[in-house]
Amino acid sequence: MDREMDRYASAAALLREYAPERPVRCMRLHAARRAAEWMLANFPGKVLYAVKANNSSRIQAALYDAGVRCFDVTSLSEIEAYAPLPGAELYLMHPVKSRALIVRAYHEFGVRRFSLDTESELAKIVEETGRRKDIHLHVRLAVPNQDSVMPLDRKFGASPNDAVHLLRLARQAAEHVGLSFHVGSQALAPESYGRALQLASDVIAEAGVPVDSIDVGGGFPARHPFADPPHLSVYMDTLREAVARLGLEDCTLLSEPGRALVAESESLLVKVLSRRGDSLYINDGIYGCLFEGAKIYGGLAFPARGLRDGYELGGACQDFQLWGTSCDSIDYMPGPFRLPADIAEGDYIELGQLGAYGRVSASRFNGYGLYDEVLLEDDPMMSMYAPEAFGVAANY
Repeated sequence: MDREMDRYASAAALLREYAPERPVRCMRLHAARRAAEWMLANFPGKVLYAVKANNSSRIQAALYDAGVRCFDVTSLSEIEAYAPLPGAELYLMHPVKSRALIVRAYHEFGVRRFSLDTESELAKIVEETGRRKDIHLHVRLAVPNQDSVMPLDRKFGASPNDAVHLLRLARQAAEHVGLSFHVGSQALAPESYGRALQLASDVIAEAGVPVDSIDVGGGFPARHPFADPPHLSVYMDTLREAVARLGLEDCTLLSEPGRALVAESESLLVKVLSRRGDSLYINDGIYGCLFEGAKIYGGLAFPARGLRDGYELGGACQDFQLWGTSCDSIDYMPGPFRLPADIAEGDYIELGQLGAYGRVSASRFNGYGLYDEVLLEDDPMMSMYAPEAFGVAANY
């Protein structure tokens, strides 16, 4: 049954109307708009949505309606999806790109903003853009990722010494030059951005060339059980203080939020297929939307609530672990997920914060990977942006 256009007050209200056999992606477009409006109003620079976080056209429209005009893209399909938007600025910030992608991005879609972390990648960009200087080159600097749930510092990033050399070369090749870094996904310590900006400032000083912008990357977190960060306003204050302290006011600040903009925009409604003690077997897993819950990856514990017969379960709670629907034994999410102690086969669980990297991670492994899709009107669990998240009672 195609329920993509259906709208409900909540997941519980959905279950009072029908009992889905497939997992249900529950979209909250108002949450995406609210997050985008907050980030645009509070980040001290340009906000680039990292489009890899969610590829839904509805989410795209919600962010665009909220005012997002800059987009961090990686692939040709992402460029093709966002280039037609009026006023869109595309940033191809992947440090390793094929020559064919550079050619099409520059000559066909007008992309002028590129990232690199080696001299060979710089040469590739310069050659394939026809040695024209109307490009903006960002040198990707490696920075510590120790405060992130999912570190991203092993694959990309030039050392400080190499970044100095690359900045000087990029300054000769392009009208605009910048420095970029990434402190890791789900960064729980605001000061990680301050330390990275200090390192960036040292590199800029050593290079001795004008730098037009600094891209602080993504990493801005969402709220999760056991990974509950300070409010995002603390991150913004840290960035402003570091920029002022280091004398970087002449550099335009950029950011690439993905999770912070869309995590709250979707939850997942799954069915309990079996219970074995404190293990619940459900009809989705790490090969579906729950990849980030895998023990072998980030092991995120998603906010969860149990539902039965169209109503939220109450009573005493206990910690559970979840097992996915595939035959693979690594299809396991340790959580822990705190749910009512009497949850049983046939009940449902709503798992939150899956607007980021949920739908884009889903595969058809073992023949699964089909979803219903609905719109919900209530607020997401553990919201970073709901009005109560700004009060003392929210423990920020």
